[in-house]
Amino acid sequence: MKKSIYAIKQKALSRNKHFLKLKNHPFLVPVSTFLVMMILTAGLLVATNGQTVASSDSHIVKLSINGKQKVIPTRAKTVGELLQRSNVVMNEGDVVEPAKDTPIVDDDFRVNLYRARPVTVYDGEKRIQALSAATTPRSVAIQVGLTVYPEDYINVVSNDASLKDNIIGQKIAIDRASLAYINLYGTPLTVRTHAKTVGELIKEKGIKLAGDDTLRPDSAVLLTPTTQVFIIGNGIKVVALEEDIPMPEEIIDDPNLSFGTSAIRQNGSAGKRTSTYQIEVQKGVEISRKLLQTVVTVEPVKQIVARGKAIYIPEDKSVWMSAAGIEPGDYPYVNYIISHESGWCPSKWQGQIGYCPAFYTQLHDPSSGYGFGLCQSTPAIKMASAGADWSTSPITQLRWCSGYAKARYGSWGAAYNHWLSSRNW
Repeated sequence: MKKSIYAIKQKALSRNKHFLKLKNHPFLVPVSTFLVMMILTAGLLVATNGQTVASSDSHIVKLSINGKQKVIPTRAKTVGELLQRSNVVMNEGDVVEPAKDTPIVDDDFRVNLYRARPVTVYDGEKRIQALSAATTPRSVAIQVGLTVYPEDYINVVSNDASLKDNIIGQKIAIDRASLAYINLYGTPLTVRTHAKTVGELIKEKGIKLAGDDTLRPDSAVLLTPTTQVFIIGNGIKVVALEEDIPMPEEIIDDPNLSFGTSAIRQNGSAGKRTSTYQIEVQKGVEISRKLLQTVVTVEPVKQIVARGKAIYIPEDKSVWMSAAGIEPGDYPYVNYIISHESGWCPSKWQGQIGYCPAFYTQLHDPSSGYGFGLCQSTPAIKMASAGADWSTSPITQLRWCSGYAKARYGSWGAAYNHWLSSRNW
């Protein structure tokens, strides 16, 4: 028994010496690392259905901070993620265009960060000093936390006045509109106005008195917070209807934003108006209606939108589009839609995210409800009408996509507009 135990110990000691020699071998670390990488690669291939990970999820972004630009390769999916990965901190009052939730789907993508600057807002006796990068006086007032109304006048004060008051940065003054009360043929209306007298008020609101109408009080009376203005029609029956005034919109083309992206520089809002009608009734039935007055009770506010014009289309994609018979004028629309649908990956099935398979793999029945290819044709087999090589040829796929866009929407431009209005479909 003792001999047996001695033999076991000697054998264990021999193994330990062998292990120490192996541990100190100069090739152990690189060989071990190689084997581990081989195992991890094999696992990744299994996880991605045997496809290799390509660079379709990586993009080149041009990030501009107050006009200073740097080029960043990134796999960030959105503008917000890009800023986070780049350790760019947004401070109070800063503005980023496009918005943080905007997806990054193409190269040469433009992101502009505007650092807040000192502003002073005068609101009556109130003086607010803050930081803001907003581009319109109304947007600045809102960003610093003020409630402003459509009828309020909000203007930038000249630099000379700012220097006189020892103010550094932009100075903005708010001239508030006052509340006024109108009773229009029995319909009470509350409006905001800069008018000083009753006559100025009805002129500002576009009210024209008919021959039998009565105005109370007189047009020369000064308006006060309690003044009520009556327009009285003698012997008529009146009905009042309120309706919305559509929000006006101004589009500004910005070469510093990528095509297909946009940024709201001033939030707009719809207005309201009240129309009064004289109605004629016989035996309880309305037989005629005549418009008497239309009064804007809430002014609409214009929405200002910056629309990107910077276009970047890789040369190989231009070659594909040209071979598919697509007109050069349509390239920006095609590039935008295809970039968002598939990332220009002709072998991608719906649901494959973050990589472009190196070749066509029949993960799904081509006649099933899964989208496939550059424009995610659903079902995939529809593209067979453009050519037998529909599953592998980007040119054949683009030829089918172009036919579909023109047949359904009339043009690539119309398809692009539909894509935007229907929120990415």
